[in-house]
Amino acid sequence: MAALLAVSDTRVSRRWYRSLYWRIAMGFVLSVAAVVAVQAFVVLWLLSQDGPPAGPPPPGFARLVAQDLSRALAAAPELDLEAFIGEEYQRRLYPIAVVLRDGQVIAQDGASPSAEVVERARLLMSRQEDPGVDLGSRRGPPPARGLRGRGRGAGLGGTTPFAAIRVQDQIIGLVVVVPQTLVERLGPTLAATGTAALAVATALMALVIFGPVRRRLSDLEHATSAVGRGQLTARAREDGGDEVADLARAFNRMTADLAARAHEAAESDRIKRGLLADVSHELMTPLTSMRGYLDTMAMPSAATDQKTRERYLRIVSDETRRLEDLVGDLLDLSRLEAGGAALDMQDVSIEGLLGAVAARHELAAMGSGIRLSYAVEPGAEIVRGDARRLEQALQNLVANALRHTPTGGAVSLKCRLDGGDVVIAVQDTGHGIAPEHLPNIFDRFYKGDTSRAGSAAGSGLGLSIVKAVVDRHGGTIAVFSSPDGTTFELRLPTG
Repeated sequence: MAALLAVSDTRVSRRWYRSLYWRIAMGFVLSVAAVVAVQAFVVLWLLSQDGPPAGPPPPGFARLVAQDLSRALAAAPELDLEAFIGEEYQRRLYPIAVVLRDGQVIAQDGASPSAEVVERARLLMSRQEDPGVDLGSRRGPPPARGLRGRGRGAGLGGTTPFAAIRVQDQIIGLVVVVPQTLVERLGPTLAATGTAALAVATALMALVIFGPVRRRLSDLEHATSAVGRGQLTARAREDGGDEVADLARAFNRMTADLAARAHEAAESDRIKRGLLADVSHELMTPLTSMRGYLDTMAMPSAATDQKTRERYLRIVSDETRRLEDLVGDLLDLSRLEAGGAALDMQDVSIEGLLGAVAARHELAAMGSGIRLSYAVEPGAEIVRGDARRLEQALQNLVANALRHTPTGGAVSLKCRLDGGDVVIAVQDTGHGIAPEHLPNIFDRFYKGDTSRAGSAAGSGLGLSIVKAVVDRHGGTIAVFSSPDGTTFELRLPTG
């Protein structure tokens, strides 16, 4: 969820021109504009090259071509008419075609007349009729159907200009002028240039827009495959400010979160294994002792007097209570850390709380020659919390302080108001805790400091329970130690 929110924030803050969708849309618009611009340039260039016809109109042009061909054939009857037309009229005003008497049609520049026009021309030649110059405007009966061109056979003004080729007063062919429309003249060139312009624009779009995106997506794919193989350190490229970069950043955050969770899971598994080993060890110690004494008492050969048997039974009883305390502490700690132990939150009197703790340990302190005192400063009389759990935490701290304070020392409980928090301090005058042990003293079963953890009366869970109680109250706990003594400070919110 955090990664998705981060991506959403990035999307909102991204500048519009860095969006991949905007770049694609602009690339499409520019490609179309480029194609249109190229086409317009080509049209203007072609029109400037051709221009309006500078010579005669189609009927006059047909007559001139017919006269040229008549003279050429009269001079050289074996003339290759197709080659002659292709050479002489390759770049003239209008495309022409020649329909010969034998039915052959010679088309120049690919402009061929319609079948109806060819059929009409053959009919005229078979009758040796001279069509004049423009059958569409000749006097007399209207031209037969098909002489007024349609489509490719259409001439200017909708007529098909004809002109007769005469050799020795015989019509041997007709010249047909087939003027092309603007689309027919410019269409092939425009299609070729448009296709080329579109190909170039598409290639540029692929190179400029999709090329970098493809590389970054490929890198993201490789990173995804690496993560799928368990390489949680794999990361995707985050360069760029578009949606692909947002996706890469979200993927990297997700991968980092997965790596952190995997590390936490491995650490949790390690802690659980260590806890299981510690619990097994702590449980086995009293059980082994109990079993040893019970087995000794059950042996028939063991001649023990009543006093010895009573001592053995007292040891077994002490180990039993120790085992019960250990199991109880484990259950309390598990409930507190798991949140299963509901707190009865109410206003708690600090005076009453510290007084109850001091009364509970008064006899033990007197027996050890230790001075036990408590004091509450003005303004720190009330704290919001669970009285039973707070007393449990303070009982553990005071018991721990009494165990590690030598005869003639002192243990004090002080409470003060610091800002908006109530601070309860448990201070002793023992030998202190070595600095290297301070970071681990709240761990379960941690007994690295033998000077303070050597007593068999402790379960190794007391400080862990204290920290769990304080955490459940939304507070913090700190420890300060020196060779002159140790102080534990519980900082609890007042409300």
